[in-house]
Amino acid sequence: MSVYAEIDAYVSRLIRESTPERTVWNIEKVRQGKPSDWNYIDGCMMTALLAMTEITGQAEYVDFAESLIDYFVAEDGSILRYNREKFSVDDINEGRVLFPLYQKTGKEKFRLAADLLYSQIKEQPRTYEGNFWHKLIYPNQVWLDGIYMAQPFYALYEKNFGDGDYTDILHQIENVRARMFDEEKKLYYHGYDATKTAFWADPETGCSKNFWLRSIGWFSVALADLLEIIPEDKNGKLPAIFAELIEGIARYADPETGLYYQVVDQGGREGNYLETSGSSMIAYAMLKGARLGFLDKEYAAKGEKTFHGIVEKYLSFTDGNLNLGGICLVAGLGPENNRRRDGSYEYYISEPVVENDAKGVAPFLLCYTEVKRL
Repeated sequence: MSVYAEIDAYVSRLIRESTPERTVWNIEKVRQGKPSDWNYIDGCMMTALLAMTEITGQAEYVDFAESLIDYFVAEDGSILRYNREKFSVDDINEGRVLFPLYQKTGKEKFRLAADLLYSQIKEQPRTYEGNFWHKLIYPNQVWLDGIYMAQPFYALYEKNFGDGDYTDILHQIENVRARMFDEEKKLYYHGYDATKTAFWADPETGCSKNFWLRSIGWFSVALADLLEIIPEDKNGKLPAIFAELIEGIARYADPETGLYYQVVDQGGREGNYLETSGSSMIAYAMLKGARLGFLDKEYAAKGEKTFHGIVEKYLSFTDGNLNLGGICLVAGLGPENNRRRDGSYEYYISEPVVENDAKGVAPFLLCYTEVKRL
């Protein structure tokens, strides 16, 4: 069996073992013994499953995505276990699959659910520069993760149901470039506190201490996806910011495998490791950016090398099943009552490394679909 056939069988197994109430790829929920809710982890996986159907023609992937979204969205557009008042941009992410599912099915409830999530976008608290707070419990904080969580949905809504105004989206990304980019290392910091008062924030810049791979990965995927969504005559500085981002991160690839380190600029330091999810995201962004014409073709080759490096290093058979390892389970900054999450090197390498979590599986599958387009 070819590696591609093995990957297809792997995804089919994950689907068979999952229900909308319990998805096996949401390791955090599984470990907590809690039923699934409306969350970005399943959202990432649903996005990947739609891409899998697009590239393979197999309906099982989109059928599962539709059944899960159907389960959570009621006829009036309300969303089961979604709490708008948390004002968490993470909760916006799953909404991006509402648009293709609405086009596929014509179900009005998917349109109404998109309207509900857009109402959160319009009322999301913002920093003084105009960027969304990451969550209500993280006041005045902008995380790279949050750009992926909110902005592609925002752009898709403007394109499908709005007036096609992407000004606010581009302004927020330009703010991230101005506040969170390190000119010397050509990397983005994980988080930024506009008040510069968070315990993890530099008192002069407001930025966190380190360059966490997956946060840069989220940002890379967001920009690649936005370049596909936003018309070229309206994308402003986005192509230049994207190209600069990819050129910067590419300097840190492991020469042998093409993967990237959990703490990007400290490869070889004790405890650091080559990490699957962020490496998959960078590879996907490179492959897609080259395909869309926003990056030189050499980046497609770099992305493909990273994909095959992940296959060689972290895709393995265990108990007769294919499993994807090397995935950082979770990492964040704060809040105030969780000072362990301080953005230090020691913190990032202390978080659990797991197999088969969707934060790694979904980007790997997105990368896989791009490789199959070559």
